[in-house]
Amino acid sequence: MHTIERLAAEEFDATVKDLAELLVDAVDSGASVGFLAPFDHERAAAWWRAQAPAVAEGSLLVWTSRDEGVITGTISLALARKPNARHRAEIVKLMVHRDARGRGLSRALLATAEQAALDAGADLLLLDTETGSTAEHVYLTGGWTRYGIVPDYAGSPDGTLQDCSFFYKRLAKTG
Repeated sequence: MHTIERLAAEEFDATVKDLAELLVDAVDSGASVGFLAPFDHERAAAWWRAQAPAVAEGSLLVWTSRDEGVITGTISLALARKPNARHRAEIVKLMVHRDARGRGLSRALLATAEQAALDAGADLLLLDTETGSTAEHVYLTGGWTRYGIVPDYAGSPDGTLQDCSFFYKRLAKTG
């Protein structure tokens, strides 16, 4: 049974080690999440620690999914800081541990972040992902609209340049 909870700024630092393990697993399993292999826990933890100021100020919201206390997935929502962009946010670093994939966890994490975006006043979400990836399928079947593909946009963990698909989703305001 997976539970999804938002990390409070006060508990973020204590969770960095586990988030780093998840990030290393994502890179090791070939996910294009911004890092090249080999990628170790020290560098993964340093990347997560660098996110702490944004988490503390509330411009980056981070959720984890856990199964029996073990982090199995994460998603982050980066809220726009510009005054003319407060209606939009970006989904970043949606990752599910390879042992927890195929159970709908990505969709559950996305739904959580989408609701939080609406609660924060953002009804336009953006994201990017590797073209042809499993993640792209999740977005294509989850109501997201692909608005473009950029060839050779980013390197996969082995350094091979890959195309990247860019998506948006308009969220329905309730009430």
